[in-house]
Amino acid sequence: MPTGDSLRVMQSFGAPRLTSNPYIHMLDAALDSEPGLEHLRFDRRTALLGRYDVLHFHWPETLFGGATPVKRVARRLFGTVLVARLRLTGVAIVRTLHNVELPDVDSRWERFVLRWIDRRADFHIRLNDSTPVRPGIPSAVIPHGHYRDWFARFETVPAAPRSLGFVGLVRRYKGVEALIERFRETASRLGDWTLRVSGNPSTPQLADEIRELASPDDRISVDLRYLSEDDFARAVMSVSGIVLPYRFMHNSGTALAALSLDRPVLVPRNDVNEALALEVGDGWVTMFEGDLTADALAAFAEATNALPATGPDLDDRGWSLVGARHREAYARAVRSRRGHA
Repeated sequence: MPTGDSLRVMQSFGAPRLTSNPYIHMLDAALDSEPGLEHLRFDRRTALLGRYDVLHFHWPETLFGGATPVKRVARRLFGTVLVARLRLTGVAIVRTLHNVELPDVDSRWERFVLRWIDRRADFHIRLNDSTPVRPGIPSAVIPHGHYRDWFARFETVPAAPRSLGFVGLVRRYKGVEALIERFRETASRLGDWTLRVSGNPSTPQLADEIRELASPDDRISVDLRYLSEDDFARAVMSVSGIVLPYRFMHNSGTALAALSLDRPVLVPRNDVNEALALEVGDGWVTMFEGDLTADALAAFAEATNALPATGPDLDDRGWSLVGARHREAYARAVRSRRGHA
């Protein structure tokens, strides 16, 4: 157990860059300001030779892969030594379960390391109650913090009347093609409404397909490119409501970002989104059953005209709370590891 009340915790991410996930920026700042916590960004030398009480993995696969053969060999050597150190010491391992499944990686060695980390973890952090954990491992739910402070630096943009939008990385599983097709079916009911798709497609083929689907309907516009944080915020604020027709949704940063910018969302019905709807209050989260339909789009469009006078309730997602909850999770992980020794 560490001496005194201070915990020395290394994250699996380094200093955040301009292009880093905003979650990393905000968590980095929250942990850095948390009393009784010595926050260490990831450093390979310190990871192998330094002193720390906890190693907190977020997306561990980013540490062990490599774009070139030389980098892959170097990272494999590093990973092997790190695993050996963690086997031999009392360092507690915490994992945040950002995804339900382990990531799909290229090599058997990477799969071995990721599975070892998963088995060796002393504590799991879940972003919602629906994320499964390994039986017998201590865990806590720490909801993803809101984006209100993150977006406060950007100029407010009024929503265009009678407008819906999709914003974010464009992937097959996100159902953007179906969104365009269903919106085209609303011409008789939403003839004076518009739909704007903003974000970077995963492949040129998907971009071409989206453009082709959108072209017959002049109510639909597309902006298929990488969005800066400013561009992202503007794209969300410039429409009356955000539609996220994902085929599978577990933790949606885009839904939370839209709510942080006081824009309602249309999302698939599941346990996670039902809990989110209860949390933020009536009128802000609308859900559709099964596949997205034109009727669901029309009903959501109508609902955006009657939003509550107050914004979504995101008080439980303040970053000072997130920092304090992480500190408690680290303390529990250390106690758990000590019990295993």
